[in-house]
Amino acid sequence: MLVISLMVTSIFSQSISKPEDFFGFKPGTDRMLFTYEKLVDYLKVLDNQSDRLKLIEIGTSPMGKPIFMALISSEQNIRNLDRLKDINKRLALDYLLPEADRSGLVNEGKVFVYATLSMHSSEVAPSQALPLIAYDWVTSNEPSKLEILNDVVYMVVACHNPDGMDMVVDHYNKYKDTKYESTTLPGVYHKYVGHDNNRDFIVLTQTDSKAISEITSTSWLPQVMVEKHQMGSTGARYFVPPNHDPIAENIDPKLWTWNGIFGQNMINDMTAKGLTGICQHTLFDNYWPGSTETCLWKNVISFLTEAASVQVAKPIFVEPTELSVWGKGLSEYKISANMPAPWPGGWWRLGDIVQYEIESTNSILNTASIYKDRILTFRNDICKSDVKRGQNQAPYYFIVPENQQDKSEMVELVNLLKEHGVEVSRLSNDFTLNGINYKKGDIVVSLAQPFRSFIKEVMEPQKYPERHYTPGGELIEPYDITSWSLPLHKGLKSIQIDTRNLDFEKQIEKINGKFTLANNKENFEYAILTSTSNQSYKLVFEALNNSIKVDRCANEFDINGVKVPAGSFIIKKQDKLIELLKTSTFPIVYVDNIPSINLNPVPLPRIALVESYMHDMDAGWTRYVLDSYAIKYTQLRPKDFETTELSKNFDIIIFPDEDASILKDGKTKRGEQYFQSNLPPEFSKGMGTKGFESLMNYIALGGTVISWGESTALFEGALTIKDKTTSEEFRLPFRNDGDQLAKKGLECPGSLVKINVLGNHPISWGVPKTIGIFYRGAPAFSTSIPNFDMDRRVIGFFEEENTLLSGYLKNEKLLYNKSALVWVKKGKAQFVLMGFSPIFRASSAGTYKLLFNSILLPKIQ
Repeated sequence: MLVISLMVTSIFSQSISKPEDFFGFKPGTDRMLFTYEKLVDYLKVLDNQSDRLKLIEIGTSPMGKPIFMALISSEQNIRNLDRLKDINKRLALDYLLPEADRSGLVNEGKVFVYATLSMHSSEVAPSQALPLIAYDWVTSNEPSKLEILNDVVYMVVACHNPDGMDMVVDHYNKYKDTKYESTTLPGVYHKYVGHDNNRDFIVLTQTDSKAISEITSTSWLPQVMVEKHQMGSTGARYFVPPNHDPIAENIDPKLWTWNGIFGQNMINDMTAKGLTGICQHTLFDNYWPGSTETCLWKNVISFLTEAASVQVAKPIFVEPTELSVWGKGLSEYKISANMPAPWPGGWWRLGDIVQYEIESTNSILNTASIYKDRILTFRNDICKSDVKRGQNQAPYYFIVPENQQDKSEMVELVNLLKEHGVEVSRLSNDFTLNGINYKKGDIVVSLAQPFRSFIKEVMEPQKYPERHYTPGGELIEPYDITSWSLPLHKGLKSIQIDTRNLDFEKQIEKINGKFTLANNKENFEYAILTSTSNQSYKLVFEALNNSIKVDRCANEFDINGVKVPAGSFIIKKQDKLIELLKTSTFPIVYVDNIPSINLNPVPLPRIALVESYMHDMDAGWTRYVLDSYAIKYTQLRPKDFETTELSKNFDIIIFPDEDASILKDGKTKRGEQYFQSNLPPEFSKGMGTKGFESLMNYIALGGTVISWGESTALFEGALTIKDKTTSEEFRLPFRNDGDQLAKKGLECPGSLVKINVLGNHPISWGVPKTIGIFYRGAPAFSTSIPNFDMDRRVIGFFEEENTLLSGYLKNEKLLYNKSALVWVKKGKAQFVLMGFSPIFRASSAGTYKLLFNSILLPKIQ
């Protein structure tokens, strides 16, 4: 019978298209790449030809491409996917599952291994390897692989970032066979966020992130997840788990040990295949959520792999003398516990990376098969233990009062948590808990849930776990940021409750469906959109785009017992407005008349958004936020300044966080040295002397500049305005002391820090007196008494102590009396200078209004 079965399988495999026949080359061949569409076409062929593969669409990319996931398993498992999917949900979420039922589900169930490939699109190999991996598994008649196919369902997203994949492949093919073949794609390899797509898995702003997250949060609920990446070219060849310290303290320890099992099996299996240069316990920590591996906080055994890169698809030769290591876990490029078999150097090719991807994938699937019953049992064990901890260990609940300054962000928070698979409830009656009176309608998030670790991680303030290389020695710095608390980043009040109250639990009701606080009406004369709600600004810009007149009040006023804050918007009723307001999610003030107050019409400004070609992610995030709030703009590249009549076309120019030397000179400057970009020459030009003169003339004619982060250096120091006959030198009355503070010991690696805000100023309308800004320690401004036609106001400044709200901040007193937000004027020109990104990765909604108000800043008459 076995011989007959193998013969049938062999004949069957002959009828399945080989990758090299379909693409015209073997994937991994030097300097050969296929596009996303061709990859999907091949998977569709396999779907038609094999009963072991099913291709499903799981979402849409930001630029409209369908995102596909291939499920690869035995023929019987593919036929039985609906049942197996249901078993996944029962094991992941049913904390009351009886042992007898669970035993049956574990026996019947399969381990689902979820892989996402090439989210960073210059890291091409994982997606290029997929056709070979898929073909091997759908055609193999090896008994060991057939056993794995019986135990495991491999669910692989063909490419996490379809838009970027095509951008990179098209760019490579355009310059292939020229000296620019190895150049970098100009701009970001995504509609908006580029490399930062791996920082989006808490806030879930991008449609590709949403599609990927849904698989682990609410739909398929796999037990294992791997994210496939590439890294630099001159170090280790391949990284596998475990990670380096620090690791997240909210994660169940057994998840870390499972990561270790998969990683140890990978390094063992790959080394046995003759692959060298594999490392672990190095480079990558696992402290912060935000990457695709955020599902680790949802009890998925989650990890990444990283392969050494080539020049996209072009081979590289690495001299043995060029091999080096850096950072965590490896101090020398030599035989060590963390890299037992170093790669000796030599030629490194795309095909080498593809082979590492094939062998690492085979190892992961084999490990999942070996431990099938234990993994499935563990998934339900950790579900039950998380719920039990939520019932017996503080914190027990987070309460988010409905009475927030920005109710629209509270609605966003509730719906985001629900999107993450978190159950969210509301108080059905007033209740006094621990001496505090909570109101009917207040939001309650119980921690007695299967995703307890995730809830705690994103709802509490962060405290960076300080770990050192040696006792009392150098601090291990974080790989990325140190703060991500959703309530704090949204500017919301949230209360952690550390005592359980059963009577309180009887007063909460689960929120089903989409949550809203909208109070839509059609019988009114005026709608008042309060300046304290972010969504007010979106509705205002949508109204202006539809030629609806909008007025703004300069002072606070009372109407019908409601206190309307300064900066709120008043719009007279019309049919288009009624339809527009139906999209609101927060309470709008509807009235029949407006008292006699000072109202100013809101103009629709003409905005230029400056974005370099140097993978300018903060500018990309800014585009995303502006698009999300219906704020129209023109993208302006630095080289465009020389040929654009700025004053005739723009009222406002926005400079996001980008190195000023890149913007001005097209090169990175470190000290006195410039470093050339790896872009084709037509994309490597900065503003240049003439372009910067054009910017200065824009200022002379009364333009407005909004700048934050490193770009503020453009406006620091000696500046010159020239025309045909005169030249004026000047210095704006501010300077950046960030470098000096760093030398004195200030450390702030991406934290939420408190500033005081000047009240009753158009930039701060709708903003509380103290707010949290996402801050990296610089810029930190000092101002001075101005001269000539200049002036300044400090809008936001640091206190002496208690500055840290979430994350890590060392030597905070150095920030005392420094400014984070300054308004400066020269003549009729205005500058809004921020030492922080007000839109950081679309995750700092608590400071969005500072940008929106700056955009709507009244002109100086």
